Amino acid sequence: MGTLTDPIVVWPGGWEDTLPQTLKGDIQLQRLVQMMKGEEGEATDAEVCAYLYTVSMCQPIGSEWVRIYQYVLTRYKSDAVPADIRLETLGHDEERMLSELRQWIWSQRLKTRKEKARAERRREREEVAARAPKQLNLGL
Repeated sequence: MGTLTDPIVVWPGGWEDTLPQTLKGDIQLQRLVQMMKGEEGEATDAEVCAYLYTVSMCQPIGSEWVRIYQYVLTRYKSDAVPADIRLETLGHDEERMLSELRQWIWSQRLKTRKEKARAERRREREEVAARAPKQLNLGL
């Protein structure tokens, strides 16, 4: 659920509007593939790329995150990544950091979906209440 409707988790700072449309489409595609495989609990490569793209546009990132970004970009875009920035493997600590980031992005997606559903239910209740005829308090 939410594969096509969940928001893309990005670093706040104004760069979220510059995500390429192809990346947005690939996020949905990778989410669909992930759902069909029954894999849950971690963000896709395209989602991680979107997040790290927006972070790196807002502030400098550490060398570990640069390597993680290169690795995920290599997995996501494969042969389209120039040879001088391709990265095929990560160290143990970087693998752990990437896994934690994937899980965090996934949890943010779920949190946002739940908040959106809660807000929608609240709005529906308020609309129903606003349409209900006002009753006189007759003390009955």
